[in-house]
Amino acid sequence: MGLTEDLERGPVDDHVLAGELAEAAGRLLLGVRDETGFADARVLKDTGDLRAHEFLMGALAERRPADAVLSEEGRASVAGKSSGVAAMDGPPTGNTDASVRLTADRVWIIDPLDGTREFSEEGRSDWAVHVALWEKGRLAAGAVALPAQGLTLRTSPGGALAVDTSGAARELRQAAPEPGRLRIAVSRSRPPAFVQRLAERLDEAAGLKTELVPIGSAGAKISAVLLGEVDAYVHAGGQYEWDSAAPVAVALAAGAHASRIDGSEAVYNRKDPRLPDILVCHPESAAALLTGIRDVSDSLPE
Repeated sequence: MGLTEDLERGPVDDHVLAGELAEAAGRLLLGVRDETGFADARVLKDTGDLRAHEFLMGALAERRPADAVLSEEGRASVAGKSSGVAAMDGPPTGNTDASVRLTADRVWIIDPLDGTREFSEEGRSDWAVHVALWEKGRLAAGAVALPAQGLTLRTSPGGALAVDTSGAARELRQAAPEPGRLRIAVSRSRPPAFVQRLAERLDEAAGLKTELVPIGSAGAKISAVLLGEVDAYVHAGGQYEWDSAAPVAVALAAGAHASRIDGSEAVYNRKDPRLPDILVCHPESAAALLTGIRDVSDSLPE
């Protein structure tokens, strides 16, 4: 696809590589939008998913050949997507076998296109590319590209950075919420009922004016938290490791609170990649949100 030629040649650290790969896959996806158009949403979604997947799998095989990879599009269950996608002659490149991945020291966890619905809708910018590195039991690096917003959020040795398309970088540090106000990012297409109950509980018990803000992909939601556009993201409707690994890596590096909705640590590179719930917010808001979630736990999705 030619994009690997644009990547920094020679050795780069994992933080830089994650950012470069996510940003390059994002540019590829913008090109897919231009090339394919929006008339057939299914073809656009599948083409974007698989081309970004193949690019990332190829780039990681070249740049980190000894590492394992877990990609949303590397599962056998998505092999049928390739039938309607131009330039795909066979099924997607598969993930590293689980028996190898689960004993590996380093595993890249990627979502080549987070938010396919938003990607397929003209004018929407709330979709993302996720590239994360899990190393010896923890998230060690990560990047979330927001291609239609011209921005990539990534980890760095000293924290986290927001990098624009010119390469200019600024420190990424989540601002504290405005006193008495809490803006919670929710799905724009499937807002969970329990979050509405949580908002009501926070209004009642914590004296907060709580606003629910619909945003597209999980990566876009967590990025909005880190960029100060909202104050928290609460999700309990079912996700997988690739939905949150990269944005959680960046959130933790930026000093945000990130956990399961019961307050426990989000653990990655497990045999079953389902990771159904997540909370990302400023540390000052974590106690009130976790308490509120416990108070409305009877309405949590099964």
